Amino acid sequence: MEQFVRVSGIAAPLLRINVDTDQIIPARFLVRVSDEGIGEGLFADWRRRPDGTPDPAFILNRQPYDRAEILLADRNFGCGSSREGAPVALRQSGFRVVIAPSFGGIFFNNCFRNGIVPVEMPIEQIRMIATQVEETQGQGRVTVDLRTQTVIAPGGEVIAFRAPSLFREMLLEGQDEVGLTLSREPQITAFRSRDAARRPWAYRPGIA
Repeated sequence: MEQFVRVSGIAAPLLRINVDTDQIIPARFLVRVSDEGIGEGLFADWRRRPDGTPDPAFILNRQPYDRAEILLADRNFGCGSSREGAPVALRQSGFRVVIAPSFGGIFFNNCFRNGIVPVEMPIEQIRMIATQVEETQGQGRVTVDLRTQTVIAPGGEVIAFRAPSLFREMLLEGQDEVGLTLSREPQITAFRSRDAARRPWAYRPGIA
């Protein structure tokens, strides 16, 4: 699993409500055997005109937002179907953070498993950051620190957020749930030894 501690980079404002996973990655891009190349379909129906040419009005087609690592979004981002291809497409396109007031629940969990930090923050603060980003024509850096659980706006304002403790630890250590469990083998073994002394009957052969 990909590690995340801190990122300071370009933030792209995409303040649309109820952006669902089909808009993030249309289903026609999910018919591949592997996840390789899924990022090519990120926001495909918004990024391109009907004739297939890039739409210059779409934020991610414009410099410097085409190099953004942070996405500023609005309420209920990642709602809809549970497709894991949505965070995969975002990560393959260079994103490490999505900041929104709320997320679709499954999308929120899948972000952590794919190296992306979903940050929940009031829409008023997101709009403040977006305004500062636009005033600097995208050059104002936004910093997200998972260890301190803070976002630093281009103007220097520090905004706290909370990440679920297990998912936060997974990203900080660069391990998935299985890897994190295996890393605690000494503690697990010590617990089993103590528990076996208290409840020897539970460790007899044939006991489930």
